[in-house]
Amino acid sequence: MRLTIFTFATLLPAALLAWGAVYGGWAIWLAPVSIGLMWIAVDQFPDPADESEMPVGDTLLILLGFLQLTHLPLGVWALTYNLHGLDWVAGILGFGLFYGQIGNPASHELIHRSDRFMTGLGTAVYIGFLFGHHVSAHRFVHHPYVATPQDPVSADKGVGFWSFLPKAWYGSFITGYRAEKAMTRRSGRKRINPYVFYMTGEVTLLVLAFALFGLKGLLIYVALCAHTQSQMLVADYVQHYGLKRRRLANGKFEPAGPWHAWNSVGWYSSAVTLNAPRHSDHHAHPSRPYPQLTVPEGSAMLPAPLPAMAMLALVPPLWKAVMDKRLATVLAQHEAAPLPSAEALLQG
Repeated sequence: MRLTIFTFATLLPAALLAWGAVYGGWAIWLAPVSIGLMWIAVDQFPDPADESEMPVGDTLLILLGFLQLTHLPLGVWALTYNLHGLDWVAGILGFGLFYGQIGNPASHELIHRSDRFMTGLGTAVYIGFLFGHHVSAHRFVHHPYVATPQDPVSADKGVGFWSFLPKAWYGSFITGYRAEKAMTRRSGRKRINPYVFYMTGEVTLLVLAFALFGLKGLLIYVALCAHTQSQMLVADYVQHYGLKRRRLANGKFEPAGPWHAWNSVGWYSSAVTLNAPRHSDHHAHPSRPYPQLTVPEGSAMLPAPLPAMAMLALVPPLWKAVMDKRLATVLAQHEAAPLPSAEALLQG
């Protein structure tokens, strides 16, 4: 049942966008509603799924990865040539939300898999979003250094999203590059820094967009990618705002635990985003398939589903008014908890 919900929640917008890109009208308007608004109503109903059922869902992930690769040029074509007026507005919102709310979680899952084909597919999608460096920065910087000063996408308390955005983009680009450069050096130069492939692929796609769709199409492509990237970064902002790992006696940081990421429990909004709101469990077990993620006991909890909090983050004064008191409570509870022992670290 749970995999059925994931499938419906993620493929409905894809079908609406495909129909709406060609014919416009009701379908292109329902597409952003199915991603950005429908969860508000559906989250209010009881979750119909049995948590004991834990399918892996790799087929859906692969399908969603390929749908990003087809819907990217479809969106640019439709917005350049076929959609006009209010349909154009609905189209740019719908395609942007599909890439950011569904394509990013799917690709995120893909790059965490050990299968080379799946990792390569996720990497191709991020290159398509002009965000290829995220593959390196997310795996080799964000995961080991989450909730520490070394992670550029773990926002400090009091930092507003619009101040965070450019610093996080640039910081993740640079730290990801340095991580890959260090691995290349350790390998004795037997590997090519993946940034070569990221940058070559992105420049090639920009040239292709201009060649196929002209200057208007190129600008639309860049705008869609910018919208997508901003959604990825607002998710990082919301899911780690203000949370900190403590230093141990050996100078290292304590392992990432339930209180180092913000979680939420809206069942349909979680299905749309492939359980991304169950974020603490993902950091504790990065390779765990998305249907099997849980909300661990003691997790830091957002006061509303992740999409609602992402919208709130766009208005920093409101965000701080809602989150800073909650953050102080979580930090106080965390500080009162004992540090893990050396034996516990070895067992973990």
